[in-house]
Amino acid sequence: MSRPPRGSAATAPRAAIAVTLFASLTLFFGVRAGMAETYTYVGNADSNDISVFKMAESGEMIPLQTAAFKGVDKPGSSTPLAITPDRRVLIAGVRSQPYLAVSFAIDPKTGQLSPVGSGPLADSMANIAVDRSGRFLFSASYGGNKVALNPLPANGVAGEPKQVIPTGLNAHAFLPSPDNRFVFATNLGSDQVLAFAFDAATGTLTPSDPPARKVPEKSGPRHFVFHPNGRFVYLVHELNGDVAAFAYEATSGAWDEIQRITALPEGFTGKEPDKKPWAADIHITPDGRFLYASERRTSTLTAYKVDAASGKLTTIGSVPTEKQPRGFHIDPSGRYLAAVGELSDSMTVYAIDQSSGALAKLKSYPTGKKPNWVEFVTLP
Repeated sequence: MSRPPRGSAATAPRAAIAVTLFASLTLFFGVRAGMAETYTYVGNADSNDISVFKMAESGEMIPLQTAAFKGVDKPGSSTPLAITPDRRVLIAGVRSQPYLAVSFAIDPKTGQLSPVGSGPLADSMANIAVDRSGRFLFSASYGGNKVALNPLPANGVAGEPKQVIPTGLNAHAFLPSPDNRFVFATNLGSDQVLAFAFDAATGTLTPSDPPARKVPEKSGPRHFVFHPNGRFVYLVHELNGDVAAFAYEATSGAWDEIQRITALPEGFTGKEPDKKPWAADIHITPDGRFLYASERRTSTLTAYKVDAASGKLTTIGSVPTEKQPRGFHIDPSGRYLAAVGELSDSMTVYAIDQSSGALAKLKSYPTGKKPNWVEFVTLP
């Protein structure tokens, strides 16, 4: 029987150990160095800029950048933001003349923003959103009582409006359905939600049949969000503080109300003239288990548990937050919520209890002036 080459018996185990050790070190150091990172973007209306933060695993926010709008001098009433589905471009709506959609490239390694250009908006737009294909920009004008559609070329800079559609009073949100077949617009002043069929191939909107769904008078439908499973939609009403849950029928785009619950904290009546409800924003966790709504009059966030089968909500409770919380958002992991205050010029981060959905305050951070919009993105 032939003898193995000298040293081979010892070399093999040593090589295996070295490979294992290298793999372990790579897993600990290399992969951690290349792990996906989460970034936070805050639109600041009065300072005409965007605050950029890197979010640590602990929820800590690390300030990275203040991205200014070049050539924009006059502040608008708010700064709506939207991110393209491929996470390459962030778009900000400028609500002072000339009305613009300002596009920034998102650096895939650092999360920082670089301006790439701007395109025209049809009016002062309270809300902007990108369709699921990333090829069109939807916008809603509160003061102009209209919605619009702009094409989005590959560079993410909006082209001239392709469609501008008159609505009822105070269009406030204009968002696509999960399958991109319909687009819905809230009319806060007319207490209705408009429905449009959307042809993503041609970028064409056509009123649905029926074209509108009425909600209770003087409720003020404002923002809405779809459940991740696509079976439910939740709508917050600015003027009475209600959150309504609807069953969503994807084939026809129909909304069927199944529940109405309040976003007002316990003990708040809202009956005094200067203390009327003033609800603002609404978001759901990526797993669909918890829903949150902001209320500006009381500067609170209200949390709800979502029943997966019925879509109905159970109130968890309310917590105080930044003064006049017009905007907030939930990070892609579903573990943290960040809320900004228009009158506090700062952002507070909360941990979301993964069992109960309750919010626990972690820390507050300064932002620009009059922050009103929050977006998260995880890269790469």
